Order: sequence, then structure tokens, then C-alpha cells
Amino acid sequence: MNRFIILVVEDDESQRRIIEYNLSQKGYGVTAVDSAEKGLELLKSRDFALLISDMKLPGMDGMQLLKDARALRPELPVLFITAFGTIEKAVEAMKVGAFDYITKPFDRDEFILVVEKALEFRRLKDENVRLRSELESRQAFADMIGTSPAMQEIFATIKKVAATDATVLVLGESGTGKELVARAIHRASDRAESPMVTVNCAAIPRDLLESELFGHVSGAFTGAVRDKIGKFVAADGGTIFLDEIGDLSLELQAKLLRVIQEREVEPVGSNNRISVDIRIIAATNQDLISRVRDGQFREDLYFRLNVVPIEIPPLRERPGDILLLVSNFLRQFSLDSPVTLDNKVLEALTHYNWPGNVRELENIIKRLTILAKDGHVKLTDLPSEISIISDTPDGKPIHSALIEAEIKLITDALKGAGWNQSRAATHLGIPRHVIIYRIKKYGIRES
Repeated sequence: MNRFIILVVEDDESQRRIIEYNLSQKGYGVTAVDSAEKGLELLKSRDFALLISDMKLPGMDGMQLLKDARALRPELPVLFITAFGTIEKAVEAMKVGAFDYITKPFDRDEFILVVEKALEFRRLKDENVRLRSELESRQAFADMIGTSPAMQEIFATIKKVAATDATVLVLGESGTGKELVARAIHRASDRAESPMVTVNCAAIPRDLLESELFGHVSGAFTGAVRDKIGKFVAADGGTIFLDEIGDLSLELQAKLLRVIQEREVEPVGSNNRISVDIRIIAATNQDLISRVRDGQFREDLYFRLNVVPIEIPPLRERPGDILLLVSNFLRQFSLDSPVTLDNKVLEALTHYNWPGNVRELENIIKRLTILAKDGHVKLTDLPSEISIISDTPDGKPIHSALIEAEIKLITDALKGAGWNQSRAATHLGIPRHVIIYRIKKYGIRES
């Protein structure tokens, strides 16, 4: 049986029954009505593979039905049945977007052939949309690499959130790839053809940041010799990525909150508000909950930003992705002359703690490809902090000894803080979410 459901609009009852019978005999599902108005109501709530309609109908005619149907379902092919005297109208309908027409009285085989052509056209359009969507999805994740469960979960979240306009808060240490996540969301969204504007809130001087974000009018302050549009207006229709959001001053936090709530910006020195249609993605390597508690970050803004949180794990917590990243960076940086790495080099890269995360790994591989002798990298070519992978005096590999030391450090901090995770994190100088992750990872329990 065919999976296609066809909508038939025909006011002549006997003609409607003949069409319905012929289509059913070929295995198609059929829904038949006697007016254009009834057909449009069905199109509002159901999807059909094909619309077959008489050109001449009581009330709304076939031409108007075509226009309204295309507005509701642009992908829906429309096939007209027309009397000889209204062929001119049918040809006009094809110019507007109808797939084809067939004249009465029609031959059954000829009718089925035209129907099959229309359905094949629909199938090809659907396949084209699917392939385009798949290609866009691949391109969206082109810069992101990882097979670890944590990264797979991030990819799944990106796909879900990209289909919405929800505000996203990306969390993670410096160098983990927070901007890559933001770009992946933008590329996979309906806003992909519009701009993505990035603002590093920590890199712009505080006295200039307001003007940078919201724009200014001429004469607003010394040096404002002409009007300037801000980043929010520049991102209209697209996405704005606010990196290092934790460094935003309390005054600007209040103004950002207003933008999120009202989707309007007010340039510096102006009383006029400008409407903006934007998707907001923010990122930080700070513990915003602690900053809220300390009065350095607005709680209402935090909840407005934290609609969909995405936390990127540091590279040391997904060592299985390191060699994948190494291979990718080698391809990027050694196009002209391939570079190979000794097994000892690969082992050292895998065991290193990567405090600078993916960005540090990328820079190291780039340096190695530039300085490699005869296209080959040995252990001695690595920076000293990476190349040390010898055993400790008690026979344990250094990376294992480091893990044990980390567990002891966290356990001691927790005991000293009465097993209060926030106080222990403050004592260690790390965000609370990091210590929670380590507790779960190492199975640390109160003793």
C-alpha cells in the first residue's frame, strides 16, 4: 500500500467518487470534500502529499484555492481537473504554481500517470529538503569533534535547541570551545542565513561596552561624532553571542535584562528604542551562581540566560577525544607536507592534563607541524610539561598518581568544609559545578 494521502476537492459527487475509487485502487489514501473552503480547513491541520481539485467550484474557485493552499503548504503540489472551456484558466494556474492539469473527460491511466508524476515531484522535493537539512547539520558541527558520551549529549542538545529561539547559556573552562557551540547552534537554526555577532564582554573596556552593545547617537559623549549602531542591532534577524557574560557590570546587566524581556535596545544618548529580532547565546567560564550569591551578578538575569544550559567538559575529562582532535589538527596544519607523530608523543598527549583545553592542544599541534624535522615529531620535540610521562618512584604512571592526588585534595577540602560543596570549591578556588563533577566522577563519598 502507498503511504501517500491525497486531498480531493470536487463538487460533482459522481466525479468525486470516480476519482476516489481510481486512487484507492492504486493504493493511495484519499480524503475527498465538495468545496474549496472545506479543503482549506483540512490543510490547516493536516499534511497531504497532493491536492487534486476541480478548477470550477461553488463559492471559492480553484484559482483562489491554489493561492491559499500554497500560502499554507508551499511544498504541496496541486493538480487541476478542468473542462475544455476552462483550459486557459488552468494554464494561468500553472503560472501561479500549479503542478499540472488534466481535462475532462479523462482516461483513467492518463489520470494515474499525472498523479504519479506529481507525487514523484513531491518526493524529490522532500528528499532535497532532507538532504539540505542533513548537509546543514553536518556543516554546523564541522568544527566540533568528539565521540565521548559528554560530547554526544552536547550535539543532541544543540540539535534540539537550534530548532527554537530559546536563550542558551554555554558553560565551560577557557579553551573548551564555547564559541564553537554557539556557532553550531546558529548554523543549525533558521537564522543561519542571518548574521551571528560575537561580543567578548571581557575584552572591551567597560566605558565603551555600553556603546558597543547598544550603539550611540552623535554627541552622546566626547568622541561620538556620528551615530553608531550597536551589536544588538547588527545582529537583527540573527544571533548575538555574548562571551564572558560574567564580566558584565551590574549596570549593563540591568540593560541586558531589558533587551531580553522587551527585545528593544536604546542607543546611548537617545530616547528612541529600536526593536530587534535576535537569538541570544551567552557564555562564561565563571560560576555564575557564586557571583549571584556574592551580589556580583543579577539573579533575574541569570535565570533569563539559563533557559537551556550547555556545559562543555574540559579536555582532561574526555581523554578519548584527544587523538581525534590531534588527527583533525594535523590535517588542518600539514596540508602541504604530512607530519607523523611517534607513539610516545601520542601517549604523552593523551596523558597530559591540558589546562588550556582544546585551544592549547590546537596551538601545540600547530607548533609541532611548523617545527617538525623531516615531517616527524619525537617525544623530545614536545614542551617539557607534556613530554614527562615516566613512572613515579612507586611504579605508578604519573597521570594515575595525579588523579590520586586530586581525589585526596578534594576529599580533604570537603572534610575541612564539613562536606559543604560550595565552601570546599571556594577553598580550592574552583567553580562549584567543577567540584560536583569530580565528586561524581571519582565516586567521592562522605566518610
